[in-house]
Amino acid sequence: MADILGLGVTHSPLLLGVDGRMAAILERVLQSPRLPDRMREPTAWPAPMQNEWAEHLAGRAAPAHRKRAVEAFRAARAALDAFNPDFILMFGDDQYENFREDGVAPFCVFATDEIESRPYARAGINNAWGEPADTVVKTKGHPAAGRFIAKALTEQGFDITWAYKMRHENGLPHAFMNALLLLDYDRKGLPWPVVPFHVNCYGSSTISKKGAFAHIDGTGEEEPDPPGPAPSRCFDIGAAVGRALAGSPWRVALIASSSWSHSFLTGKHDYLYPDLVSDRARFAEMREGNLSAWRNLSTAQIEDAGQQELLNWVCLAGAMDALGRKPQWVDMVETHIFVAPKVFAVFNPPLAQAAE
Repeated sequence: MADILGLGVTHSPLLLGVDGRMAAILERVLQSPRLPDRMREPTAWPAPMQNEWAEHLAGRAAPAHRKRAVEAFRAARAALDAFNPDFILMFGDDQYENFREDGVAPFCVFATDEIESRPYARAGINNAWGEPADTVVKTKGHPAAGRFIAKALTEQGFDITWAYKMRHENGLPHAFMNALLLLDYDRKGLPWPVVPFHVNCYGSSTISKKGAFAHIDGTGEEEPDPPGPAPSRCFDIGAAVGRALAGSPWRVALIASSSWSHSFLTGKHDYLYPDLVSDRARFAEMREGNLSAWRNLSTAQIEDAGQQELLNWVCLAGAMDALGRKPQWVDMVETHIFVAPKVFAVFNPPLAQAAE
């Protein structure tokens, strides 16, 4: 019988690494030739950022940040275990991994059999579990579900891209692989098949920033790429996915994978710290169940706040809104120095089901 669980988690690479490297991206920005000299000194930073930096230098901030995030992952995993889906459909972005100069899809459903991934190949750093750098993770796919979703979206008026294989040399792009690794933080195993659903969150930064840091390192292109899908389109396609799966024979966990505003995308803050003001506004809307407000966001708002990856959550919000779901539990782990706040959510079942 069809039923759907909604979850939101982060895929932060920093949580895969060790605590001593958790501020590595901030340290990289501080070496950028494009950073104004005055912003290299902590005295120019917002007071909460200065305090968090001092705590980090004292060895306390990173362990505390990880502890909060891991506790939230365990809460999300508990909901996933209790639900026990037939498969996971995950909304995730791509940072110059599957989609490069030879083609960028706004959305893509992957109907794969099995994917072999090398999650530590790209980062090249020690990981939180002490696993070998050449670790290979095998993730089972669900081709039938991938084809079903692509067909259902086409029938609802969405010209969806689909694929049977990954092009990324390391397997699953990190938005998907990292979230799966972190949902299995305690290494119990993650037995469910996965249908990756790509969203071109990075849009105008996809190629010009090489997915992340080219503008920081001074090697990026000056001309932006064409924009990605608008929040309204993400919301609507998420709603279409929700409707399609509600009429399917499967129990499905819909997961949005991303942190929210990213420091290295927030130009108005010299790429040093995220836009927590905007994050708090979006978080309040979600907490209150006002998910449809996200449909009215503009691409300009998203990019100004460095919230490009929020589009994964906008897809989830569209599905939850279409199905009448409200958040049962939410959490946001704020930070100024560890790139982005880590946001988590579990969406409850319809009231009629909850009463049974």
